[in-house]
Amino acid sequence: MANATPVRVRFCPSPTGNPHVGLVRTALFNWAFARHHKGTLVFRIEDTDAARDSEESYQQLLDSMRWLGFDWDEGPEVGGPHAPYRQSQRMDLYKDVAEKLLAAGHAYRCYCTTEELDARRDAARKAGKPSGYDGKCRTVTPEQKAAYEAEGRTSIVRFRMPDEPVTFTDLVRGELTFTPENVPDYGIVRANGAPLYTLVNPVDDALMEITHVLRGEDLLSSTPRQVALYRALADIGVGNGTIPAFGHLPYVMGEGNKKLSKRDPQASLNLYRERGFLPAGLLNYLSLLGWSLAEDRDIFSMDEMVAAFDIADVNANPARFDLKKCEAINATHLRQLEVKDFIAACEPWLNAPHAPWAPEAFDRAAFEAIAPYAQTRVTVLSDITDNVDFLFLDTPVADEASWSKAMKEGSDALLRTARGKLADADWSSPEALKEAVLAAGEEHGLKLGKAQAPVRVAVTGRTVGLPLFESLEILGRDRTLSRIDAALAKLAG
Repeated sequence: MANATPVRVRFCPSPTGNPHVGLVRTALFNWAFARHHKGTLVFRIEDTDAARDSEESYQQLLDSMRWLGFDWDEGPEVGGPHAPYRQSQRMDLYKDVAEKLLAAGHAYRCYCTTEELDARRDAARKAGKPSGYDGKCRTVTPEQKAAYEAEGRTSIVRFRMPDEPVTFTDLVRGELTFTPENVPDYGIVRANGAPLYTLVNPVDDALMEITHVLRGEDLLSSTPRQVALYRALADIGVGNGTIPAFGHLPYVMGEGNKKLSKRDPQASLNLYRERGFLPAGLLNYLSLLGWSLAEDRDIFSMDEMVAAFDIADVNANPARFDLKKCEAINATHLRQLEVKDFIAACEPWLNAPHAPWAPEAFDRAAFEAIAPYAQTRVTVLSDITDNVDFLFLDTPVADEASWSKAMKEGSDALLRTARGKLADADWSSPEALKEAVLAAGEEHGLKLGKAQAPVRVAVTGRTVGLPLFESLEILGRDRTLSRIDAALAKLAG
């Protein structure tokens, strides 16, 4: 896509609640678009709703962006020529713009009460007509205005939509046209004087010279209103007259063919951080919700995404969030790490509060020895704790389900035979330990899979885990035999 004007996109979340994956997908597409075109990413905070916004959520947003590896060219902690980048610090500017819109006739004061609006909407619906605002206050005379104010009525400011259709070309969906009856006049300033999102968002886009707006499909219906407002802003000299190109990203669907909402447990970004997803793995998956690098390729780096990203390739159809696929992609990214990087990434899960062992029980050399085997098995970093806890606990975890599954009739005899052969085995070779258990199984008419199950549960506490014989070698002869002895004592009852 050739552009005479440098690309400027914006990511503008509201600091309400915890960040969610839909928000991250929007940030990702904006970031990749800006980086692909060597443009500017503006990070803007839409915090005009004092009742819902919080400083804690604001800090979470910044922390999440840093954790994900996003960089921004203008915004909090970076600054820029259009500062400040928090809307709560730009209120005087919005008030001034609203006054100019009123003076130029692009906006007007509306004195309709809530009850009157509701009654007229109900009547319109019953008549089969559009139920949006009917424009009653468009032609209020000075005398009517004085009478309303004498009654003690308050007013909001409404933007005057044009009487002709609004047409624009969506970068994802093509040309779209909205007729006047479907896009009524709308509020831009509350009765208390507070500006609404419908005003502040386009004003900031105009002043910050945003060239492209990539956002969720749920905001598509508001786009004709914004296009009309951009034109009015240009008329009163706000901004450089540029109307951004819009691209509306497809819905992300959850279970039951419903749009993934912030209330869905799998929507919370914090969940993925706490479970130990790699930012690269999570972003790789989220990029597939509406876009793909190639039909036959799901795994790629963010550098590869940036190099290939074209908004024209975004699919307009809803994308389904598949947690299993997200986990599988993350697991692949874990496998691709250098072992030393995998070890470093595991660090938070090797200490309190995640680790169930005493700090002094942790043996770094043992962990580094088993890490290459763990790296091939874990899906998320938090899996590491259960996979290696047998090395650092005094006794293996008590998992009665695993015990009942593995300790069948005859398991005591098998364990005694296996103990004897392991005691005499060469402990410098996992293959020798495997041969010992295989031989024990053969004496009892069991194949290796059946023979090793009681040994695994006796030593690790679980029926599944890392490669058994490598695990035994790292645990060591004395601790392994001691645990088999404890299992035999339990079986003897």
